[in-house]
Amino acid sequence: MIMRLIHGKIVIIQRSPTGLYTLTAVCPYSKGKYRASILDPFAGAGTTLTVAMLNGFHTVGFEINPYAALACRVKLNAPLIDLKELEAFCENYRLYSAKSHSPVRNWSPDGFKSRIPFFSQHIMWQVHAFLEFMNGIQDPDIADIFRVAFGSVMVSFSNYSYEPSLSTRPAAGKPIIKNADVHGIILRKLHEMVSDIRWVKDEIGNLDNTYQRQIYNQDFMASKSCLPANSVDLMVTSPPYMNNYHYVRNTRPQLFWLSLVSCSSDLKILEEANVGKFWQTVRGKAPIPMGFEHPALQKMIITLRNTRREKGVYGGAGWANYVTTYFNDCHRFLTTAKRCLKRRGVGVIVIGNSIIQGHEIKTESILADIAKHVGFEVVGMQCIRTKRVGASITQSAVRYGQNNRATLYEYAAIIRKK
Repeated sequence: MIMRLIHGKIVIIQRSPTGLYTLTAVCPYSKGKYRASILDPFAGAGTTLTVAMLNGFHTVGFEINPYAALACRVKLNAPLIDLKELEAFCENYRLYSAKSHSPVRNWSPDGFKSRIPFFSQHIMWQVHAFLEFMNGIQDPDIADIFRVAFGSVMVSFSNYSYEPSLSTRPAAGKPIIKNADVHGIILRKLHEMVSDIRWVKDEIGNLDNTYQRQIYNQDFMASKSCLPANSVDLMVTSPPYMNNYHYVRNTRPQLFWLSLVSCSSDLKILEEANVGKFWQTVRGKAPIPMGFEHPALQKMIITLRNTRREKGVYGGAGWANYVTTYFNDCHRFLTTAKRCLKRRGVGVIVIGNSIIQGHEIKTESILADIAKHVGFEVVGMQCIRTKRVGASITQSAVRYGQNNRATLYEYAAIIRKK
């Protein structure tokens, strides 16, 4: 994704497998010393905010997942990192890792549970040694870089795999990993990060005191205390997709092993704050009402609720609650976004359709309708890519409904505050 100023407007160019798509968000950018502000309410690991920073804009983001927010913060701090100091720590870790370390018994963080040992014994020894080194780093910015390096590779030498949700390797038809060069894998990732940080520093130069960049590890819907009304020029974001109901749980290992959560109740709080919630948190509740008027969506939810009724919460009834909650949260998101955007401010929202219990749900169209409902003008709908995943979703029909031959795609909905 690239942001550029063209004829006084912020233009977003996004590359897809089939070519370049230009999304011209009609967002005025004043010349002179004024620097536009870019918001990402679902910042994830910070791709949008990093691109905005590299292109000279003020940036502000929100992300409820502590691990994703950590990765985002590391990227936004890249221009300020002392590369010599970081390289010295990497070399110290290389020397430290070459020494012999006392074996430890199978150990895992308090509150972390897994069906099989997450790490095999020989891997656990190396992981424990790395964590001891990392916890001894006094510089918080350098320590965060080491934490992100470990978090980004830890599943690769574990007995778990993304298929696409986190599950055991045996369940995915893969063998247990009995041993691996953990230190070598982490060092390679650290060297990649050093290279990336050097590139960022070369691109952006020195930041002046007026340059603002911020990531909040909190729910965007609770942003009133830290983000003033009518303060954002452009919002670029991609909310959690309806099919990605494991969003928080996919990072459960990183959250526990990096001490970002300490118990299952911490995880539950994140799941309940996530847009759409986690399926298990709403499936057993009484029918959840829609918080806004949308006759076509209401009809679809009724049809879904009557699908596979014999399966109880595992059938259409549970999933109807999930879909209702998802769009209720979309309504809350767009209402909050309207408060934050300036008059004539623009939002670019990338979202994909979904298949639930065999029923295709055109999420992008419903999202556009909700935007109109809360007072936005929809100025464009552009297809970015089709067939965004393989058959794992369409054939499972999320979950276990009839097979659906619908094509999964992504759209960019471009909205503007009146």
